[in-house]
Amino acid sequence: MKESIFNGLLMGGVYGFMALGLTLIFGIVKVINFAHGSFIMVGMFTGYWFWVLTHIDPYLSLLIIVPLLFLLGYQVQNVLIKPVLKSEAEVREPIGILVLTAGLWLFLDNLALLLFGPNFRTAETPYTGQMFKAGDVLISAPKLYAFLISLATTGILYILLKKTLLGKAIRATGQNRQVASLMGVDIYKIYNISFGLGVALTGVTGALLVPFYPVYPNVGFVFDIRAFMIVVLGGLGSIPGALLGGLIVGLIESVGAQFMATSWTAGLIFVIFLLVLYLRPEGMFGFKEEW
Repeated sequence: MKESIFNGLLMGGVYGFMALGLTLIFGIVKVINFAHGSFIMVGMFTGYWFWVLTHIDPYLSLLIIVPLLFLLGYQVQNVLIKPVLKSEAEVREPIGILVLTAGLWLFLDNLALLLFGPNFRTAETPYTGQMFKAGDVLISAPKLYAFLISLATTGILYILLKKTLLGKAIRATGQNRQVASLMGVDIYKIYNISFGLGVALTGVTGALLVPFYPVYPNVGFVFDIRAFMIVVLGGLGSIPGALLGGLIVGLIESVGAQFMATSWTAGLIFVIFLLVLYLRPEGMFGFKEEW
């Protein structure tokens, strides 16, 4: 049981981190990004091919993946999303953005399928099957590394948002875009940067998963579902809520697997998701005014 709890916390931390990009983009740009999981898939394939072709460790490849995915996200926002945001600025219930991000999800997944085929791939790094022993608890080395890197990256994001001028401009835009614009903030540039940061975070997530999770074109759909459940549990747009929601999902998956089939644990998470959506649409933890 102790081992299940510990490993559940490790994966929960990674899940919470996985949802940060989604909640950051919604919190600032007010866009629900249905292509979130597909960007994770892009990060996974990038980390995988770096390992296969150059033997650069997937975690070391983050030094390349992060700027690449940031630039990808920046341009997606600037070229594709910004024109739709402007055209729907006065629309009461805009759906163009939802259709656009859903189309982007389908495009990226099918492009990966066309380029790489449907096969599952695994990256056998030197530490893929490595285990640490702490007392009578066995800890998966790649999951521990992924958790620690997630923690460190979350700390860097916190410092960026709270301690820098750029972070203050991002938070001001998230709180009130009209006032931020009046104060001289270029809100569309902030949107570009925020979307770029959100996609860069998905790239980090993808690379972290490569040593212990199979890579295939539709893998993003699995993480899309988890990420949306997590942000609903914690509150859409809430960074602390996303982290706590991830821990809850990780614990339910790991501990629940000791008592029931995997399909039942997935069903339990979905039931909790529906209950929270119905009873507390703002999320279980009710964090408000995050930015």
